[in-house]
Amino acid sequence: MLENYLPILVLVGIAFAFAVAVVILSRLVGPNKPNDIKLAPYECGMPLLSSARDRFSIKFYIVAVTFIVFDIEVAFLYPWAVVFKQLGWYGAVTMGIFLFVLIVGFVYEWKKGALEWE
Repeated sequence: MLENYLPILVLVGIAFAFAVAVVILSRLVGPNKPNDIKLAPYECGMPLLSSARDRFSIKFYIVAVTFIVFDIEVAFLYPWAVVFKQLGWYGAVTMGIFLFVLIVGFVYEWKKGALEWE
């Protein structure tokens, strides 16, 4: 049974060898002319405004966590939508409760001002 995996192992080996060869070849053949502009950190073409170690506002983290929560909500909606007909009313009521809890949480965050960037 392991002989079925031999072509996959060969393909992984070829891909790894190709990646290593390209990196080594570009290092040997490519031009290497560093200067101050090329070695400067890149941030959207603008000069740095502050250190990377500065603290972010708590609003940034709240919006990030909110995005992740609602992104995961969509991940739960896809499997439910695929088997919606097989679940029947039980699936519809369960998903309705799930969406109701998420909407209540979203309204709570909105009323508390967690989504405003002021």
